[in-house]
Amino acid sequence: MDLQYTDAAPEIRIEIERGQVQKSKSRPFTNPDYGCLPEHRSLNDYINMGVVNLDKPKGPTSHEITSWVKDILKINKAGHSGSLDPKVTGDLPIMLQKATKAIGPLRLSTKEYICLMQLHDTITADEIIRVCKDFEGPIFQKPPIKSAVKRKLRIRTIYYLNILEIKGSSVLIKVGCEAGTYLRKLCADIGEAIGCGAHMQELRRIKTGPFCEDNMATLYDLKDAYVFREEYGIESELRKFIQPVETALIHLPKIVIRDSAVDAICRGASLTVPGVVSLDTNIYNGNTICLFTQKGEIVAICKASMETDEILEAGNGIVAITENVIMAAGTYPRAWKIRTIRN
Repeated sequence: MDLQYTDAAPEIRIEIERGQVQKSKSRPFTNPDYGCLPEHRSLNDYINMGVVNLDKPKGPTSHEITSWVKDILKINKAGHSGSLDPKVTGDLPIMLQKATKAIGPLRLSTKEYICLMQLHDTITADEIIRVCKDFEGPIFQKPPIKSAVKRKLRIRTIYYLNILEIKGSSVLIKVGCEAGTYLRKLCADIGEAIGCGAHMQELRRIKTGPFCEDNMATLYDLKDAYVFREEYGIESELRKFIQPVETALIHLPKIVIRDSAVDAICRGASLTVPGVVSLDTNIYNGNTICLFTQKGEIVAICKASMETDEILEAGNGIVAITENVIMAAGTYPRAWKIRTIRN
């Protein structure tokens, strides 16, 4: 059995309001009778396809926080995008319901931390700066004894390590790093390199992929917003603290597809060249990419099988292999037919 695209009914042009499309493959037309802008979903759909950029407090585990979010919103499924230790605070994006399918790409995204490192002796500022500079770039790191992963030596990248303040033996640093980097182990390694020893005193995550401190919500915010909706019918507060799942994927390369291709993708078909409307310039064979409708809705997470230039020049062929479907089948009308392949 093979899924084949057919021409859709005449469509009405609208502007693409989300994302940054770099290259156009065909005219962007979409039918307003199907789908909608992510911000215009009904509240139930908005929650089911939403993410809470939560400000984790010190004390509970990330798993406990996720469970409390489920209880507050009275939903049965949620997941976080990367654990924070109980004593660590800050950015903890939590995916709700169907949005949990997007956890994988966000979990692997770049993280940013503010860390208070305590040296075990007073060292000159010049020496601290010199040693810390050596830790930028790829480093070898073995997870600490108290960790959720197997303790084997691995390479992690420190994109930047900026010293914000030095006061006595206390050093305040900002670190941008690859997912899976242990900051308490980084502090210990820096202390060993300096020669006096060091440990992580406090840690706060301030960025996870596209999420940052600017739009975080607390558990109290979320509870109050839910009560406003239940008791007074006010939806605006929930919409303020819950963001569309598309927000969690804007850092990935994307392809915008035709309405006529959407339902086939939702049923597991691969994307072929005729279904492409426009695409980013940074798409490479084998990379994880996202497929969006022309209204800015996420359809699926895929593995690219062509590069940008190939897609623009090709008249046919498979562009991306569908790996994780997020949009429900039937959201857009069926525009494909089943072809029986005879021997």
